[in-house]
Amino acid sequence: MFRLSKVFLSGVSAMAVAAGLMVFGPSPSAEAVPATIPLTIKNSSGRSEPVYVYNLGTLLTTGQQGWADANGTFHPWPVGGNPPTPAPDASITGPANGQTKTIRMPKFSGRIYFSIGQKIVFKLTTGGLVQPAVQNPADPNRNILFNWSEYTLNDAGLWINSTQVDMFSAPYAVGVKAANGAVSTTGRLKPGGYNAVFSQLRSAGWGGLIQNRPDGTPLRALSPGHGIEAGGIPAGVMNDYINRVWNKYGSSTLTVTPFANQPNTKYYGRVSGNVMNFTNGSGAVVTSFQKPDSDSVFGCYKLLDAPNDQVRGPISRTLCAGFNRSTLLTNPGQPDPNNANFYRDAVTNHYSRIIHGQMADGKAYGFAFDDVGAHESLVHDGNPQEAFMTLEPFN
Repeated sequence: MFRLSKVFLSGVSAMAVAAGLMVFGPSPSAEAVPATIPLTIKNSSGRSEPVYVYNLGTLLTTGQQGWADANGTFHPWPVGGNPPTPAPDASITGPANGQTKTIRMPKFSGRIYFSIGQKIVFKLTTGGLVQPAVQNPADPNRNILFNWSEYTLNDAGLWINSTQVDMFSAPYAVGVKAANGAVSTTGRLKPGGYNAVFSQLRSAGWGGLIQNRPDGTPLRALSPGHGIEAGGIPAGVMNDYINRVWNKYGSSTLTVTPFANQPNTKYYGRVSGNVMNFTNGSGAVVTSFQKPDSDSVFGCYKLLDAPNDQVRGPISRTLCAGFNRSTLLTNPGQPDPNNANFYRDAVTNHYSRIIHGQMADGKAYGFAFDDVGAHESLVHDGNPQEAFMTLEPFN
C-alpha cells in the first residue's frame, strides 16, 4: 500500500482523519457547512487531451472508504482481492481546455485526482484501495500524466492543498470562496515555473528524480524519498548534513519550541551515544531519536516518526523541517522563523528548495511537515461556499 502524504491541518494529521481516526471539532459555523459544496474545475492547461477527475477518500460520517460521483454521492469500494482486482471506474469526465466543470464535494477526507490523456489505473486489495506509486517502475500509472490535491471537508470547514510531498507533476492551483465572496488561492507557479523546476533539478544534480515518457517528455519529478527508493539519487545524499548536526549537538543544546501559540513549551536536545535525547524544563527525558538516515529525513518517518501526540510528534515535525530546510546548524532555536535562512547549506532538500522558489506565493508542500511555520500551500475556510481547482499551463 502507498504512504499517504502527511498534511497537518490545525495540528491534526489529515492522514489520521483519512483513516477515520479523528475529525475536527465543531466550529461556530458548523451548521452552515452543507452536506456537499461545489468544486469548480477550470482547465487552463493549454492541452487538448481529455481530462479525468476522481474524488476518492473516507466518508467522515461512517469511516467508509470509497469514491464520490459528480453529484457528490458516495460509493463504497467493493471488497478487493489478492492479487489486486480492478476498482470500479470512478472517473468523472473533466473540462476541455478553456472550459470549466463543477462537481460536488461531500464531507470527505481524501484526494481529488486528475489525469490528462488517460484514465488512472486503480485496484483493490483485501485491505482497500491501491493508489498509484510511480516510484515503482512496474506501476501501471508510470507513463500516465496525473496529479492530485488533498482535502478535508467537515463541520469545521474545508482544508484543501496543493501538494508535492510525493511528486511534482501536472501543475494546478486550488482555492476556496468564503461567505463574503473573498477567494483564497495557492499552488500557482510563477510564469515559466513548471519547466524551471525540471531544469533546476538537473542543474542541482538531482535530475535522477525526473521521470520521462519514452519520448523524453517529463512526466514528473519524484520527491527525494521516493527518488531514493527508485534509485534516482544516492541513499546517503543527506548524510553529511545529518552527521554535522549530530556532532554539533553533542556539545551544545538544540532548543525546540514546537507550538507557536505556546512559547513557554520548550524541549532541549543533546546528543549522547549517537542518540539525541530531549528533556523538558524539569530535566526529564521526554523522547529520544536515533541518528536518522536520509530517507527518514525526507519522509519525516521511520527514525523521525511523528505520532499524533503532544510531545514526540511535535518535536519530530520540528526536527524534520529543520533537516529538510538545513537550518539546524545555523539556528539552535527551532523552528527557524525566517525563510531567508532556508536551504542555504550545500546539503539540503533541493527538491523542496526549487519548488518553493518557483511558487508564485512561495508556499508549497515540498515535504511532509512543510506546514511547520506555515510555509505550506493550503487554504482553509470555516464556511466554504465553493472550492476551486485550476489546471495550469505547462510552461
